[in-house]
Formats: sequence, C-alpha cells, structure tokens
Amino acid sequence: MALVTGASSGIGRATALRLAEEGATVALVARRKDRVEELASLVAEQGGKALVISADVTDADAAAAAVREVVDGLGRLDILVNAAGVMLNGDSLRARIEEWDQMVDVNVKGVMYVVKAALPHLLEAAKSADREVADVINISSVAGRAAAPTVAIYNATKFGVTAATEAWRQEYAAHNLRFSVIEPGAVDTELFGHQQGHAQEAENQRFDGVEKLHPEDIADAVAYIATSPRRRAINEIVIRPTDQGF
Repeated sequence: MALVTGASSGIGRATALRLAEEGATVALVARRKDRVEELASLVAEQGGKALVISADVTDADAAAAAVREVVDGLGRLDILVNAAGVMLNGDSLRARIEEWDQMVDVNVKGVMYVVKAALPHLLEAAKSADREVADVINISSVAGRAAAPTVAIYNATKFGVTAATEAWRQEYAAHNLRFSVIEPGAVDTELFGHQQGHAQEAENQRFDGVEKLHPEDIADAVAYIATSPRRRAINEIVIRPTDQGF
C-alpha cells in the first residue's frame, strides 16, 4: 500500500501510475480533487486500485487525517512518496515573502507533517510485510545539493529535505524502514510555470537547449527503490538531463 503526495500532476502523478503498475494500491493525495479523481479512474482502467484523498499537507492536522484515512481505507501503509513541491525562484529583492513562505510550507513542512504521521504505520508495516521492509522516498532536487543565485529559499527547502532524509535514514535503518531521497535536475512539469514573469524568463534562459527529464524518469527511480529487496537500500539518487551541466 503506497501513499503519494502531490499526486495531481508531474512527478507525483507519474509515480502513482508507476507504483500501480507494480501492483501497489495507491493513495492519491493532493489538494486538487478533480485531478486525483481523474487519475484514480486511469489507474482503475489499467487494472489497478487507487484511493482518492483531497488534503493540504501544509496543514499538520490535515496531513495526519490523510494518513489515517489511508490506513483505515487500505489497512496498512508500506510506501510513502513525498512528491508535493513548489518552486518560486527569482530575484530576492523583488520576491514576495508570501512566495518564500509557500515554499517552506509545501517543500519542508508538508514532508515533515506527513512523515511524522506515517512513521508508526510504516514501522509496523516493516515488521509484518512479506518483503520485510517499508520505504519513505522524498523528492528533493539538485537544488538541494548546490546553491545558486535567485534560488535561495528553494535551495534552503531542498537542502532541508535532503538533510532530513539522511538523518531519518540513520535513525530508522535498524528498523527496516528505508529512507531515500531523489534529487532531479530539470523535469518537464508545471513546476516551472508557477513563477512570476521575470523569474520565468530567467529560468527559460537558464535551461535553454536542455532536454528536460520526463516525470516518468523520476517515477522509474521511485519504483527501483521501492521494489529493491530488503538487503539493498538506495539512499540517494541524482538524476539530471544529459544536457544539464549544473
């Protein structure tokens, strides 16, 4: 049983489909209920099973309620993929503080709240699962490895996700609960369209000539981690477009 946040689009959507293909029943968590309902229908058409949950993971109570709904509805929780994220880069002098708050809320607090609520269920699943392991897979970014101008707060959030994942990995390794982080480079998703005009233009110039990754490329990495045998823990995967040198 898998829970995927940010399932309404991009990496989250592709990951949910990929895990369903692998035979997992998938809980689709996102704010945009119409989109996850459409995705659930697609999963069903392909022979899979999905549970739709409309929730804002930036609210601690809502995140905890979503996890409870998953466990109540599916009976257990074996895999958690935190794919919800937002990127609002641009000149720091012109940036709005509300945009910075939004990145911290979604990219850091959302991960924190869902992991906190899911931990007891994942630890229980790790004891009783046939595969003898449970997984948390957090989607970070190459921006969580190297800082860059106009990316300060996004950098801060993704460095945080990468660091927290490694700390959790160390904390729970002896309990058969694997924590993994995936750090993509440029992926062709709506994430790049959330920014203001001047920032969008700068991003377009920065990635000019780069053939961006597809969300399915990241979903394949998630599936590789989640289907690995108990003895093999994939701690960190960095995936860049071939053309991306930074």
